[in-house]
Amino acid sequence: MGSFDLLPWLLLLCPLVGVIINGFLGKRLGRKVVSLAGPGVVLLSFLLTLIALLGLIQSPDEFESHSRLFTWIAVSDFEVEASLLLDPLSLVMALVVSGVGFLIHVYSTGYMAEDERFARFFTLLNLFVFSMLTLVLADNFLLLYVGWELVGFCSYMLIGFWFEKPSAADAGKKAFLVNRVGDFGFALGVFLVFVTFGSLAFADVLNADVVAAAAPGTITVITLLLFVGAVGKSAQIPLYVWLPDAMEGPTPVSALIHAATMVTAGVYMIARTNLLFGASETASSVVAWIGVLTAFFAATIALVQTDLKRVLAYSTVSQLGYMMLGVGTGGYAAGIFHLTTHAFFKALLFLAAGSVMHALAGELNILKMGGLRQKMPTTYRTFLWGAMALAGFPLLSGFFSKDEILWLAANKSWLLWGVGIVTAFLTALYAFRMIFVIFLGHPRDKKLFDHAHESPRTMTVPLVVLGVLAVVGGLLNLPGELIGAQRLGLMNNLLEHTLGHPKVHGERWLQWVLLGTSSLLPPIALLLAQNLWGIRSDRPQQLSQRFARLYNLLVNKYYVDDLYMAVIVNPLRRLADFFAESMDRQVIDKAVNGVASLLSRVSEGTRRLQTGYIRNYSLSIVLGVVIIIGYLILR
Repeated sequence: MGSFDLLPWLLLLCPLVGVIINGFLGKRLGRKVVSLAGPGVVLLSFLLTLIALLGLIQSPDEFESHSRLFTWIAVSDFEVEASLLLDPLSLVMALVVSGVGFLIHVYSTGYMAEDERFARFFTLLNLFVFSMLTLVLADNFLLLYVGWELVGFCSYMLIGFWFEKPSAADAGKKAFLVNRVGDFGFALGVFLVFVTFGSLAFADVLNADVVAAAAPGTITVITLLLFVGAVGKSAQIPLYVWLPDAMEGPTPVSALIHAATMVTAGVYMIARTNLLFGASETASSVVAWIGVLTAFFAATIALVQTDLKRVLAYSTVSQLGYMMLGVGTGGYAAGIFHLTTHAFFKALLFLAAGSVMHALAGELNILKMGGLRQKMPTTYRTFLWGAMALAGFPLLSGFFSKDEILWLAANKSWLLWGVGIVTAFLTALYAFRMIFVIFLGHPRDKKLFDHAHESPRTMTVPLVVLGVLAVVGGLLNLPGELIGAQRLGLMNNLLEHTLGHPKVHGERWLQWVLLGTSSLLPPIALLLAQNLWGIRSDRPQQLSQRFARLYNLLVNKYYVDDLYMAVIVNPLRRLADFFAESMDRQVIDKAVNGVASLLSRVSEGTRRLQTGYIRNYSLSIVLGVVIIIGYLILR
C-alpha cells in the first residue's frame, strides 16, 4: 500500500468505533462519555482528511489511491473488491461529511442533552457518518450502493427518532417508501452497468475509451436509471415530497442528513460518473431541466410557508435543484462547489433554527415570533450570515457558487438561465423574509418572547464556526477566469483532474454582465422584504387576499401531496385492504385455521383414550393380550 492507502479505511474505522462504543456501552458509560465519544470519533476522521488534503495540495494531478482490502464477492465472472478510492472528489466530500458532521455532533450534545435516548441518537449519528463515508469513498458501484442504502436506513431511523409522535413515525415511513422508488431505478442502473461493461469497478467502467465504445442508447438508459436514484435521494421532482416531512426528526438530523450530506449523494453520484453523463446529451439535459424546475418550484413554496423548518426544507430542495443544474450543464466541479457552500450555510440555518426552537419551547410558527434579535444576539447574527449566503449576497459563499452555475446555464440555454435567475431572486426574498419576521420588529407573542433566551455554548460555538465558513467559503473557488487568473479557482483546480473542465463559449464581458445582474438581486430582494415584512406591515396579508388563488396554491404546495394520496396512496391502500380481506382472511387465514381446527378435533377425540385411571389401562392391556393371543391361535 502507498502512503495514503490506509487512510480511507481509518476514515471509516473512526465512526464505526463510535457506533460500537455508543451502541453497546453508551448506557453503561453515561452521557459524558457518549458526549465525548460521539463527536470525538468524527473529529478524528476530519483530522485524517486534513492530512490527506495536504497530500492533495502538494500533488493534485497524482493524488489518487485505490485501497483494496480483500475480494468481497467472487461468483463466476462476477467479482467485486472491498476497495476504497481516495481522490480529490472523494476527499472534498469526506471533508464536508466529517467537518460539518463534527460541528453538528458537538451541537447535538447540547440540543439533545435531556433526551432519554441520548446514546441511541449518537449511535445513529455515528452510523450515518460511517455510511456516508462509505458512499463517497467507494471504489465500485456495488459498495457505493451499499453506502447509498445505509444512509437511507439511518435517515429512516433518525427521522422517526421520536417514534412516539405519529407525525414523526409517518414521516420516516414516507421517506423510506419514496426513496424505494428511486433506489429501485438506481439498482437497475447498476445491473445494466455490469451487463454492459462486465464490471462494477470505477476503474473499469469510468474510462473514456470504454465509455466511447459502448452504444450511446445504452449509456443514456444507464444514466437515466442512475438519475432516478438521484431524484429520490436528492429530493427532485417528482420524488421530493419526503424531504419537507423529514423535518419531524430532531433538528441536528435535519442539518446533517437533510441539508448538508445525505441529500447531496445524488449530486456526488452524477459527478463521480461524469464520463457516463457527459456521453449522453439527453441525460445531461434531463438532469439540468429537472434541477432548474425543482429549484423554481420549491422556491415558490418556501416563499409562503410559516413553519420555520419547512421553509428551510423547501429551500434545501431548491438548492439541490441548483446543484443538479450545475452538473447537468457539465459543471461537475461547480455542482460540488455549491454542494460544499450549501453544506456550510444550510447546516448553519438549520442549527440556528434549532436554537430558536430551543429558546421558544419548540415553537416553529414564524408568525408567532419577532424581535428575537434582542434575546438571541449570537443566533441572530449567525442566522443573518447564513441567510445572506443563501440569498447569494455579493462576496459571500453562496454568491460565488450560485453564479458559477448560472453562468454555465447561460452557456447551455438562456431559458435555463432565466428560470435560474428568477429562482435566485425568490431565494433571496424568502431568506430575508425569515430575518424580518423572526428576528426584527416587535414580538408577536409576548409569552414566547419573554421565555426566549440564548442557547448554551455547545450550540452557539458551532453556529459561529459555520457562520464564518458561510461568509468566507467562496474563497475556495474564486472565479479567476474573470480576471484571467485561472489559479484563483482552487476547487476547480483540485477537481479538474477528476471532473474535467466545462466547455464555455461566452465572452468575458458577458460573464461580467450576468454577474452584475445577479449581484443586484439580493439588495433588491432585501428592500422588497423590508417593504413586505417590516415592522407591523400588513402588506403580505393584503397580497394573499388579492391573489388568493395563487396564494392557496403555494400554501398547499401545489396540491402535489394531495394528488399523490388520491392517485397512488389511497388506491394502493384500498387494493391492500381488498387482498387483506379476500386473500389473507378468506383464503390464507381459513386454510391455516381449518388445519388447526381439524387437528384440534382429532386431538379432542384421541385425548379421551388417556383417562388417567389404572383400571382402564389394565383392562386395555388385558384386551390387547387377548386379541394378540386370539390372532396367533386363529392364524
